[in-house]
Amino acid sequence: MNISIQTVHFDADKKLLDFVQKKLDKLQTFHDRITKIEVYLKLESMAHAIKEKVVEIKIHIPKQDCFVKASANTFQTAFDEAFNSITNQLIKKKERLAL
Repeated sequence: MNISIQTVHFDADKKLLDFVQKKLDKLQTFHDRITKIEVYLKLESMAHAIKEKVVEIKIHIPKQDCFVKASANTFQTAFDEAFNSITNQLIKKKERLAL
């Protein structure tokens, strides 16, 4: 499983990267055929207001991919929302394969 974490418009600290990596390591338990995971951590400004934190997760599985995008006030909250959504997608895809 190849994991790529990219930050856009900022430099992430080690604590945030470790948090993301620790969560991503758990994805292997939901689907055993994951080949690649791409995570994008972005800052998006909203008309001179506080910047919104956006997390995008792309998971590549043979013959199918999963994608989710979430935003929140903190990267941890946005990542947790995206992680929960992507795990649900993985579980559903694995159930369909079992049928």
